[in-house]
Amino acid sequence: MNGILFLGMFLCLLIPIYEAWKADDIWQKMLAFASIQTKTSIMVLVVSVFRDDWMIGVVGVLILSVGNAALMLLANVVKRLNQVSERGFYG
Repeated sequence: MNGILFLGMFLCLLIPIYEAWKADDIWQKMLAFASIQTKTSIMVLVVSVFRDDWMIGVVGVLILSVGNAALMLLANVVKRLNQVSERGFYG
């Protein structure tokens, strides 16, 4: 049963990887990477439950919470850079 669950989770992880590979838009790639990060952290949490190891679970929670915050910070930086490039540096 555990093998089927991990195989299903791995197959779900391949969908955003394919989307990030074929997309040219930076926002589509960032959304795909956010999805990969979320799915990976959920996989870490599932592994921690099956192994009954709360230290791995803490790492999974940190990846889940801090990873999305860093991605949103990166999205704001890219948005600002696009605004600056459209109107000039001093405009």
